Amino acid sequence: MKTHDQNRHLSHQSNRIVMSMRVLWVMFALSIASSPSLAEGNPDVNVQYKLSTGIYSVRDANGPSMMATDTNLRATSELGNTWLGFYQTDDKVLRQTRIGWDSSFNFGAIRLQPSLQSASGGFWGGSLGLETGEQYFVGAGIGRTNLRNYVNLNFDPNDSWSLSVGYRGDGSRTLSAQVVHDNRMNPDQQHVHFTYRENFDKNKRILFDLLFKSGTVDNQFIKTYGAVLGMDSGEWGLRFAYDPKVNFTSADMKRLILSYRF
Repeated sequence: MKTHDQNRHLSHQSNRIVMSMRVLWVMFALSIASSPSLAEGNPDVNVQYKLSTGIYSVRDANGPSMMATDTNLRATSELGNTWLGFYQTDDKVLRQTRIGWDSSFNFGAIRLQPSLQSASGGFWGGSLGLETGEQYFVGAGIGRTNLRNYVNLNFDPNDSWSLSVGYRGDGSRTLSAQVVHDNRMNPDQQHVHFTYRENFDKNKRILFDLLFKSGTVDNQFIKTYGAVLGMDSGEWGLRFAYDPKVNFTSADMKRLILSYRF
């Protein structure tokens, strides 16, 4: 039986979660509505939305397999990208609402790329990147969180440093490589991405991302490969991903994501 002090602690914790969720919704609404063009009532303002629904299949050699879904709404405006998402496992044991923002600011030859994330349960995190170069470019970044529980759906280590290098062709083709290395809790865990993107015309795009993953999982050092294949045609998009040892656990994940832009 819970004591009075335990009940009071749970009540305070519940109130903090509720307040956190309210703050998330307010941040999402204000980040879109505070666009200068929107505030002036400009009917021609270009705010693009992207609605994505993902179905995840998780196979765990050391535990139960499961399915999960993730729904994400992203708004792209003069403020950058703002998104709101909800993740849930099929048994409804794990649920989390997330909100985030990222953008890019040009300062001459340097591009500053900040991001912020928050989630129910008291999670906060962010990252800061720097990039320079046009046709050939290099970049570096760092990410930090408050180490609260977080459904990490970017699948790279969050508390980490990153380095990137790449080539942009005639505006339609990009080749890049990126290293994301944990530098806080698990300093031997690392992702290396080799990414190819191409826009064939205004309405057709393709993405291929080859992932090389290394690090300790269940007291064993692993090296393995994953991949993402994405195709967009008009307003619709489709992504398929295979991610072994997802988030450096014993589980392998397959993801199918359908998106619609409007």
